[in-house]
Order: sequence, then C-alpha cells, then structure tokens
Amino acid sequence: MRSWYSVHSIPENICMRLTGSVGSGACGFNSYCMLDDLQRPSCKCPPHYSFLDPENEYKGCKQDFPPQNCESSGLSNAQEQFVMVEMDNTDWPLSDFKHDQSTDENRCKEDCLSDCFCAVAIFRDGNCWKKKLPLSNGRMNSSVGGKAFIKVPGDNTSFPDPVEECGEKKDRTSLIIAGALILGSSAFLNVLLVGAISLALLYSRHRKKQMKFRPSSSLLGSNLRSFTYKELEEATDGFKEEIGRGSFGTVYKGTIAELDSRNFVAVKKLDKVVQEGEREFRTEVSTIGETHHKNLVRLLGFCDEETHRLLVYEFMSNGSLATFLFGSLRLDWNQRIRIVFGIAKGLMYLHEGCSTQIIHCDIKPQNILLDDYFTARISDFGLAKLSKITEQTRSIKSIRGTRGYVAPEWFKNVTITAKVDVYSFGVMLLEIICCRKNIELEIGSEEKAVLTDWAYSCYRDGRLGVVVENDEEALADYKRLERLVMVAIWCIQEDPSRRLSMKKVVQMIEGLIEVPVPTPPFSICYT
Repeated sequence: MRSWYSVHSIPENICMRLTGSVGSGACGFNSYCMLDDLQRPSCKCPPHYSFLDPENEYKGCKQDFPPQNCESSGLSNAQEQFVMVEMDNTDWPLSDFKHDQSTDENRCKEDCLSDCFCAVAIFRDGNCWKKKLPLSNGRMNSSVGGKAFIKVPGDNTSFPDPVEECGEKKDRTSLIIAGALILGSSAFLNVLLVGAISLALLYSRHRKKQMKFRPSSSLLGSNLRSFTYKELEEATDGFKEEIGRGSFGTVYKGTIAELDSRNFVAVKKLDKVVQEGEREFRTEVSTIGETHHKNLVRLLGFCDEETHRLLVYEFMSNGSLATFLFGSLRLDWNQRIRIVFGIAKGLMYLHEGCSTQIIHCDIKPQNILLDDYFTARISDFGLAKLSKITEQTRSIKSIRGTRGYVAPEWFKNVTITAKVDVYSFGVMLLEIICCRKNIELEIGSEEKAVLTDWAYSCYRDGRLGVVVENDEEALADYKRLERLVMVAIWCIQEDPSRRLSMKKVVQMIEGLIEVPVPTPPFSICYT
C-alpha cells in the first residue's frame, strides 16, 4: 500500500517565512516552530514550559515555574534559583528589549540571569539580545545560527507550597500561645511580655507607614517598582539636570544603579494630573506598565507619595526626534523612513494591540524618542487619561495636543477617537519627509508657511521635488516619497471618518496595499 509524502511546499519553510510585528508567528506565544522529519511545521515548548492547551499546540506555551522576583533581583540571587539552558539555532526575533554588541557568551548569560525582565538571551556573532515575555515568532532552524539561553529554575530551586506555609503559620501560632501560658506564671516575665508586645505594635505601625507607598499586587504583577520621593530626589541629584518639558510636567535625568544595565533613567514630575486618589492613579499607571512594544518607551516605576506623582522611564540616549528634524543634525532619508515605520507600528499597537485602547492625544516629534540605535520609541502614552478629559468638561483650555498637530474635532462638539492621533501622525509624517516644522511663519513665503497646505498643493501640481528641497536620496526613492506624501494627506483629512486607521497606514507604508489618490484634506477651495 502506497503512502503520501511531501514533494514541495510553498512557502518552503513556513516557520521562517511567517512573521510580523504584531501576533505570535507560526506558533503561539512562548513556543517555537520547527520542521519535523516530513518537513511539516511543528510547534514545541522550551524547557520548563508546557502547552496552554495540550490538544492544540498552536495556542502557545506557559512557564511551569514562578517568574524571577524583581524585588530581589541581582546576579547572586538569580544564580541561587535559576540557570540558563542552551538551545542551538533557536530565536524569537521580535521579543528583544535590549541589544548588546561586542560581548561574549558568558556575559550574555549573566546579564540575562541578573535581569528580572529577561526570560531568554540570544547570543550570535558577538551580539547579545535579551528577550522578555511573551516570546513571539519563535523558530528553530539551522539557518538561524547562534544559541538561545532559556532562564529556568535550578535543580535545587524550591518554591513555597501554600499549604506548607499555612501549616507553618499554625505551628508558629501554637508555639506563641504555649509561650504566653508559660510566661503567665511569672509576673516578671509578664512585664517583659507586655514590653515585647508594645515594641511589636510600634514596629508594626512603623512598617505600615513604610508600606503605605508600596505598590499594590497588580503593580507588582506588572514589574513596576515603587519609589519614594526621597529616592528619586537623590537619583536625580535634587532634580538638577532637566532633559525635557512637556504637557504633563518636567523630565529629569537620573541614575539608579539597582536597575541592572539601565543605570540612567528619565524621571517625569507630573504637575497637571487630576488628584483623584491613590487607587485611580495606580490603576492608570498599572495599565501603562503592562503596555510593552519595541516602539514604546518602557515605564520602569513610579512614585505616589502624598502630593507627589512621578514616573520613571527608560533613558533614551539620543533624545527626541525633533532634535534631528529641526536642528543642524539631520538624519538621512533611509533613517527617517525607518523611524516612520517604527512610529506607525507603535501607534497601531496602542490603538489595536492593547487590551484597552490607548489614545495618545499629543503625537509630535518631541514625544518620539530615539534609543542607542535610533529606533523610534513613543513616549507619554497613557498620560492623557490621567488628565480626565471628558466630553462634558472639555474646553479650549483642556484641549490635549500641541499647536499645529491638533485635529479639527478638538474644536467641535464631537467625540474624540483614535483618529486624533492619526491626524497628528500625518502632520508629523510630512515634517519627517521635509525636515521642517509644520508652521513656520518666518519662512518668508505665505504659500510655504503651513506645511500641510503647501505639501498638498505641491502634490496636486506634481512638484514633490520642491517639498523635499531637491533631496537627492528622497528623489532617488521617488515612488516611496510619493506614497508617503499620499498617506500623510489621507491622515490629515478634516473629516475623521475619511482618515486611515493606523493599521491601514502601516500596510500602505509597507506597500502591502495600494494608496488611492487622496482627496483635498480641508473643506476650503484650493486655487
């Protein structure tokens, strides 16, 4: 009896071909895809991970052990509980949050072992990528190369059994009662007992006062650290070095050695947040802390002490995008295109990838930060909700955004949606293309003063070379230049319903779908 066998498949290896910035890849999160003996894709779990649903391997895997505790992180503590298990030719290419160059294999493992956020380290050609959960787009193939080091519990690691803990507490309680009965036989010892109880009560009261500003369980679950105001004051040397000022407050550079390799941090003092109580503030901060994407600035911790509200972020070494658009330092065309991709994908995640949609409300170059590798990272997301802007309380004074980037609907009695971010993105996209501000009244030409108007006129008249001031790199990539300008015009449509979604923006920028000829963006007549 004959049996079927595979002759050819398209794509040849779906494990390597199926990838994307959103989603889990060919297999579910925290798993990896490999070809079996018959060259068919198969999903596997890393060591000490198991399938969420044993009957459906495509749903992904989960850890079979508690994650590393960030409250007691550090190499010495980690080495006592965790080890790194080696897997060859395996990678999760889109889950990294840190990339170190010119390092060695042992340093790569140690860095991941001491970092409570790190679940996997990839070492290849002197480079180390640290990965966080959930792991996505996993694959094992000889073409991947390098080594994956999976952080798993050591052989001697034991995690507390709740039942045993309960039994231990009962035993301790029995001992305390027995001790009290014995001490009761002596008046002198009773005095000592009263004194001990008094000291215990004082200590308990002191501990409660200290714990008042500790994070709730939900915040601990999101790996956010709770800082005291004094800690952040010391970390910033008395809030000495100001590195930014925005709608919600001032940002200072700080140093916190306990945050592993992230010694430098950015500390934002919030001064325009509605004081709605500790619970409301922490709920919003927890939401921000659970929002992770390679194109978002990561929140590391917070301070919620009396009237003080501060947020602690990753420090972005290259500052804001505005510096490289409107200053003497100019990014080349290809760098600017890569930044456009990153911003679009980060916004798409905020609008469609989060469990709760986040509308930024103040997209502009000053809120796009650049890391060591000039990767675009959106900052200040989630803060608009802290201002508690509602349809009933909204007024000209409470409009969120910056002049030149504010969508028209802010000035009308209509519902604010994610399309306000699309409008701001469209304005900023034109600024990135042209390396100039949207509004330049001192430019000397009334026609050029407002970039959005002038760019549409030039597009309509077939004069895009004028818009980029005859930038040779941009003109050599004319098809992409034209596509980006068309996308920008669709984004700045006066009617929100005619604007693109950020998902459509990403697809059009990538060339996956055609960009239709845009209509005039504003209701005025163009001559």
